[in-house]
Amino acid sequence: MPHIVAAFDTDLQRLQTKISEMGGLAEELLSHALESVQRRDADLAAEVVARDRALDRMEAELEQLAIRTLLLRQPVAQDLRETIAALKIASTLERIGDLSKNISRRAQLLSRNQPVRLAAPVVRMGRQTLVQLTEVLDAYTARDTAIAVSVWRRDVEIDEIYNSLFRELITYMMEDPRTITMCSQLMFVAKNLERIGDHTTFIAEMAYYVVEGERLGDDRPKGDPVDTMLDFDV
Repeated sequence: MPHIVAAFDTDLQRLQTKISEMGGLAEELLSHALESVQRRDADLAAEVVARDRALDRMEAELEQLAIRTLLLRQPVAQDLRETIAALKIASTLERIGDLSKNISRRAQLLSRNQPVRLAAPVVRMGRQTLVQLTEVLDAYTARDTAIAVSVWRRDVEIDEIYNSLFRELITYMMEDPRTITMCSQLMFVAKNLERIGDHTTFIAEMAYYVVEGERLGDDRPKGDPVDTMLDFDV
């Protein structure tokens, strides 16, 4: 029995290590994607697009490990929660990588044209999104539910920034139709960031679930959507 317990503990530790590696890479991809927008750096953007495949591979490896753990160890209670949460967080981090890749593809388009002044506030929105991603990953690692809940509640700030930027970009395009192409790219970048914020709150929910054994409520503050009539294919 001690051998079985030790083996199971090893499996759980491997899951946590893989989540930490995926989280670190997801943060790096988002940071570099934002930098590629800010610096109009097509080469850096291309690097982000290429490196996203590593995140895909890491998710597949974690999924195999988690399934093996569920089948062989048959965990219960918190150990089961940790295994399930690892699976869900890995999938979420893979999606954040996809969104960072999409931002980088927009950056490649932006780099070929004249700068748009609203790029700077979009990047600032991204920096705030990155801060919250870092905080929630730290909260998950430390099993700190207070920080997890704080990030969960603060997602409304990202929503409000997005709504404000959306209105500014629409106004800018109406005032100068020559900016429509570039502003629309920035709008897609901002939407990707808003979605990363949503994924960040889900990681917060998983961090809380692992520790408390129950889900956070449905009373999270949310910003009023301003783009419900548009189809954002991101």
